[in-house]
Amino acid sequence: MSFFLHLDVCKGIICLGNVLLYNNKALHYQFNIFHTLITKIKDESVGGCVNSFKQRQRFSRRVKDVKPSVWYVFEFTSLAAECKAVNIGQVNDSIIVYGVFTDTPMPRFVAGMLESVARHPERTDWHQYSRGFGYPRLTSALSRLYSSTLGVNVDAQQNVLVTVGAYLSLYYSFMGWLSDGDEVIVLDPAFDCYVPQIRMAGGVPVPVVLNLSSEPQSSKDYMLNVKAIEKKISNRTKMIVLNNPHNPAGKLFTQEELEKIANVVVRHNLLVIADEVYEWHVYGDKKMIRFASLPDMYNRTITIGSAGKAFSVTGWKLGWSVAPAELLEPLRRIHQNCVFTCPTPIQVYFFNIAIELNRMASILRSAGMKPIIPDSGYFMVADFSQLDGPSKIADGDNDPLDFRFVRWMCREKKLAMIPNSAFYTGSNKQDNDNFIRVCFFKSDKVLDAAESILKSFQMA
Repeated sequence: MSFFLHLDVCKGIICLGNVLLYNNKALHYQFNIFHTLITKIKDESVGGCVNSFKQRQRFSRRVKDVKPSVWYVFEFTSLAAECKAVNIGQVNDSIIVYGVFTDTPMPRFVAGMLESVARHPERTDWHQYSRGFGYPRLTSALSRLYSSTLGVNVDAQQNVLVTVGAYLSLYYSFMGWLSDGDEVIVLDPAFDCYVPQIRMAGGVPVPVVLNLSSEPQSSKDYMLNVKAIEKKISNRTKMIVLNNPHNPAGKLFTQEELEKIANVVVRHNLLVIADEVYEWHVYGDKKMIRFASLPDMYNRTITIGSAGKAFSVTGWKLGWSVAPAELLEPLRRIHQNCVFTCPTPIQVYFFNIAIELNRMASILRSAGMKPIIPDSGYFMVADFSQLDGPSKIADGDNDPLDFRFVRWMCREKKLAMIPNSAFYTGSNKQDNDNFIRVCFFKSDKVLDAAESILKSFQMA
């Protein structure tokens, strides 16, 4: 019996003794002395054990060097709440938000789909565990969709894996295919989960910057430099992460750019993780080209999609991976021993942005910023370097300028945004710290509030 179990037994005796001896004051007094002694022994012993435990490396090597996610400990969440700011940085029920996700209601037909499922409790197949790799009706729908868009035969049983959001599809891909020391090309800026997930899988993220042209006007001015990618490739390089449409830049890669990447992939025998969750958020006459649809790329690509992004219901957390069976196999092995299956009701029936985009661009211009018009997604990046004053802000001198500027905006103007350098790695942060990111897919109330603040905008 362990020491701690002995203590638990003693505690039980004390509790029982207090009941039995309640009316015997002499015995009760002696029992209280025993109680005090045992408590002191336990406190000292536990304290010693805890201190000893803290001295050890508590985290596994997979996570000890991974910093907390920017969204979980982001200082601007509490700062926005503290300042009661119009938040164009994150979603929070207690404040007006505009920076991470949409705050507009879900499409009525989507809500109706889930309601219709809830109205039929007798359909046990809708409310119990579904097929582990995806509800059959959903995987069949995805099979038809991707067979058409990719121009290949996507088998519903073998080539589709449904996951709890696209995050898990990414995580499975890295965990399933990376070994210790394998390198992964990541285009900077990048969505912030790529780097920590790669590191947790034992991989080494290798950033390659999408440099902006000298006078950027739209997201197409984020320039792909294939030579820079080639220079970063070594004999340990195993894969490249391609986020298209791109978050946070809003860039939609052209056919020519994708073909250049495909040539690199073939030349160096790389695997491609195609994060295409914003595939349905493309504006104007722009065309979304799925990487796996290029010649010979389907057999090298894991394509990741998201129902939450497609239907603006991100809280439902439903995503998928589409790939040849041999590429999905390690993902399936992780999935079946991790979450086992996804929520069945969400899967069963889960089969005007341009106006807000233009308005947000106009609002930012009126404040003296230079918006970079996205071709896709619902985020917009803006250059604030032309404003008088940001460089003089002393708050946190060692932090990137955009972090300091966003803090100042939140405290002084009650407007919260996201510093764009949060999406860069290493020294690339300081080289790209004159941009902020906002979400323009917002309610009129939020857009009106932001416009009012920015119309009267002046640096102190």
